[in-house]
Amino acid sequence: MGSLVGRALGQTVPVDMTQPEVLWEPSADALSATRLGAFLRFCEQRTGCSFEDYDALWAWSVGDGLEEFWSAVWSFFEIDGEGSTTPVLDGRLMPGATWFPEVRVSFAEHCLRALDDDRPALIARSQSRERIEMSGAELRESVRRARSALIGLGVGRGDRVAAYLPNIPEAIVAFLATSSLGAIWTSCAPEFGVRAVLDRFSQVEPKLLLAVDGYRYGRHDVPRVDEVREICSGLPSLSAVVSVSYLGDGLDGSVAAAPVLDWSGLLEHADDAPLEFARLAVDHPLYVLYSSGTTGLPKPIVHGQGLVLVEHLKVQGLHGDMGPEDRFFWFTTTGWMMWNYLVSGLLHGSALVLYDGDPNADGPSTLWGLAAEERVTWFGGGAPFFTACARAGLRASEEFDLSAIRAVGSTGAPLPPEGFRWIHEHVSGTALISPISGGTDVASAFVGGSPLTPVWLGEIPARYLGCAVAAFDDDGRAVVGGQGELVITEPMPSMPVGFWADEDGSRYRGSYFEHYPGVWRHGDWVTFSDRGSCVISGRSDATLNRGGVRVGTAEIYRVVEAVAGVEDSLVVHLEAEAGDDPGVLVLFVVGPGTGSTVDASLLESVRVALRSQLSPRHVPDEMHRLEVIPTTLSGKKLELPVKRILLGADPDDVASRGALKDPSSLDAVVDVARSRP
Repeated sequence: MGSLVGRALGQTVPVDMTQPEVLWEPSADALSATRLGAFLRFCEQRTGCSFEDYDALWAWSVGDGLEEFWSAVWSFFEIDGEGSTTPVLDGRLMPGATWFPEVRVSFAEHCLRALDDDRPALIARSQSRERIEMSGAELRESVRRARSALIGLGVGRGDRVAAYLPNIPEAIVAFLATSSLGAIWTSCAPEFGVRAVLDRFSQVEPKLLLAVDGYRYGRHDVPRVDEVREICSGLPSLSAVVSVSYLGDGLDGSVAAAPVLDWSGLLEHADDAPLEFARLAVDHPLYVLYSSGTTGLPKPIVHGQGLVLVEHLKVQGLHGDMGPEDRFFWFTTTGWMMWNYLVSGLLHGSALVLYDGDPNADGPSTLWGLAAEERVTWFGGGAPFFTACARAGLRASEEFDLSAIRAVGSTGAPLPPEGFRWIHEHVSGTALISPISGGTDVASAFVGGSPLTPVWLGEIPARYLGCAVAAFDDDGRAVVGGQGELVITEPMPSMPVGFWADEDGSRYRGSYFEHYPGVWRHGDWVTFSDRGSCVISGRSDATLNRGGVRVGTAEIYRVVEAVAGVEDSLVVHLEAEAGDDPGVLVLFVVGPGTGSTVDASLLESVRVALRSQLSPRHVPDEMHRLEVIPTTLSGKKLELPVKRILLGADPDDVASRGALKDPSSLDAVVDVARSRP
C-alpha cells in the first residue's frame, strides 16, 4: 500500500498507509448515543436504504444520494426558512451549482434560536480585561440593541461592516447584528498591520468600521490608535467608525473624517425595536474571508448565509457531535477562518469560550488552565500549538482537571504522529482526536474526525459526509494508497459564492478549476488509505521534487523537527532549468548556532535523519539558521514567499508584513539570499 499509484506523479517517497495503532475507537453505543448515529438512522428511515457503517453513509452522501443527503441535513436540523426546499441543487457542474434556490433563511436567527436564556452563551477570557459571561438572553438583547444601532447608522442589506477587533463578545454581537440585517461582515485581528488590513478591507469598501484602541499581549500593551487612523484614511467609503474601548478610553474623533461613535453608548441608547431577522437567499453574502495573501493580493472569498448554515450544522453537529451541553473553545483570532467556525457553535446551543491574548502567557499550560477552569468540552487549536506542548514536556492532564474534554480538534498544519500521541497521553485518553483539513476557501473542512470512526495514529480519520474528496494524479485518475492532489469531485454548499468584485468569475475559476476542469483542486498533497483515512503531506505548489522523487514539505518537517535541538523549520526547493539537475534544496531551522550558521552537530543530525527516514535526495544542499520561521498570523509557514525571496524577489512584493506573526522575520531570509552565490 505504500507505493505510489499513477505514472504521472513519478517516483515518490512512500507514505506508509498500513494500519497504524488505533488511539481511539467509537463507544459501543455510538449509533444510539451520538447525533451522527441518529442521523444515520434518520437517513435510513427517509430512504429505505440500509447503511451498515460510516463509509456506506459517506459513499451514498457523495454519490446518487448527494441531493437527498443535503435535504436530510436540512430536515434533521429543522432549518427554518421560507420557500420550497426543492430543488435541492440546480445543476451539479462546478463552478455553477446552485443550492436550495427557492429558500430564504437567516444565519443569525439560527445562531440565537438554540440558546437557553439562563445558561452561558459566551464566556470571554482576556489579558486586557476581566472575565465576561453572557447568558443566552443577554446575548439576544445585546444583538437586538446592536441591530438597532446599526440601523441608526444607516447600515442596511448588502452594506459591508468591517471589524478591527479581537476575539471578544463585542465582535460576535456586532457580527450577528450585521447578519440579521442582511449586511455583510468582514474582519481582521488588531495585530494585523495597516497595509495588511487595507489590502483586505479596501477591496470590499466597508460602510462602517468597528475598532479597538489597543490590546494587551503577554506583559505588553499594544496601542492601535495610530493604526486605526491610517486605516480610516485609506477607506474613503466609511460613513462612521465605532470605537470599542479595550486597552484604554477608546478612539476619539481625530482618527477619522467620518463620525466616531462609542460602542457602549450606541447600545445604551438603542431604541426598543424588537429583534428581527432578514430572511435572505441562501447564497446572499454572509461574510467575506480572505486568503493569506502570501502570493499576491488576498483573495476576498464570499460565503453565503444559508450555505455556511447548512455546512456548519452538518460538520459540527454530526462530525463534532456538538450540542447544548458543550462548551466550545478554539484558539483563534478574528483574522482566521476558525473564528467564524467558532461562532457557528452557537447554532447548536453550545456555549463559546473565547480567549484573547498570548496563549503562552503563563507558559505552554496557559490554555489548558483556561480549559480546566471553564470546563471546556470541545478544545481546538493549531497543530503547532500541540507539538509545542509535546516538545515542552507538558503533562496537561496531570497539572489540570481536563476530565470535561471529550474532543480535541487540530488544524492550520498537518498534525504529526507525536502530536496525536501527546494529546492521547497527556490531555485525554478517551477524547476524540479530530485533526481537520479544509480552509478559508470553504469556511469548513473536507476531512476530520467522526464519532463513528476510529482514530489511527498520525491519520485524519474520515472523509466528511457530503464531501466527495479524493486524491488525483496528473491525469485526473483517483489513487488510493498513493500521494495525489486533494480534489473535490462534486459540489458542496460552502464552496464560495465567488470572489468579491470578480464579475465574470475568472479569478474564482482560475483559483480552483483550471487544473482539472469541473473538479475543485485544493492545492494539498494527500494520501488516502483503503480505510478512508488520509495523511496531508503539505501544499502541492510547494512540493519538493528532486530528480523525480517527490515528497511533501510536511514530511520533511515531521523528520527535521523531531531532531533534538530543532525548534522549527522551513524548506524550499529551487528548481534548476536543466532537466537532469536536481536543483538546490534549502532548509531553514530555528536551533543552536551563530547568526545564520547552524551548529555543526545539529547539521549532521538533521542530515542523518533525512537520509535514513526519507531519502538521500532530501538531504539539504544548504542549511541556514533563523531566529524565527516566517509564518502568517494563523501559523502557516511562508514557503512560497521564502522561495521567491531566494530567487531574487523583494520581500514586500511577496508577502504583506502586516499579516505576519513577526513582521521582521523575512529580513534574515533576505540576508541569506544576498549571501548566496
